[in-house]
Amino acid sequence: MDHRTADTSPAGPLQALPERPGSAPPQRPDLARELIARAEQASAQWSRRIRNELDDLRLGHVRHADHVNTKVLRRILAEYGWPGHRLVGRDGCHAAWQLALHADDANVQRSAALLLDRAVQTEDAPAWQWAHLHDRVLIHTGKPQEYGTQYTLTPQGVERYPVREPTGLDSRRARVGLPAASVAAATLRQRLASLPSQPGAAIDTGRGVQLASAA
Repeated sequence: MDHRTADTSPAGPLQALPERPGSAPPQRPDLARELIARAEQASAQWSRRIRNELDDLRLGHVRHADHVNTKVLRRILAEYGWPGHRLVGRDGCHAAWQLALHADDANVQRSAALLLDRAVQTEDAPAWQWAHLHDRVLIHTGKPQEYGTQYTLTPQGVERYPVREPTGLDSRRARVGLPAASVAAATLRQRLASLPSQPGAAIDTGRGVQLASAA
């Protein structure tokens, strides 16, 4: 599946996130470094992909890298569950989320969403990350999304994928720490204004995934 997406994150792509005062160092800094390095290496390619700057050979390399990263993420999920703040710190958790959004295996994405939800319940990961991944899983299974984070580029411009019960959308978004849908959509369109139209390109509107996540 193709995951060309766009980021309107206030934090910006792969920007270091401030740790909470008094937070303990991650239990596995080595694992954190691996996740962050993989997300950083993939970030530039995701950006070029949404801009349609890759020829067939380079696009194949990007897809191969996504496949390798998916295998690594699958191994980490099997061994540790979701790599949350306590295990890999906020940046490591953020990087794992980025890799999950770009995973080329639907089963891995579903497993990641389930494990991330559990981490949210124990305050080991932010709820907004789960909301983006949950929406991604829903649209890939042909269901309406819950939080309105997923958009697509069409010849007419940016369009949001169908949402369940749109009248309750902003209430659901507020519960997971997301801004109002209209604010997020306006920010997304502003950031994409300079990009060429690419019909069928999926846009995840999360925080911090370079051209992969945005509202």
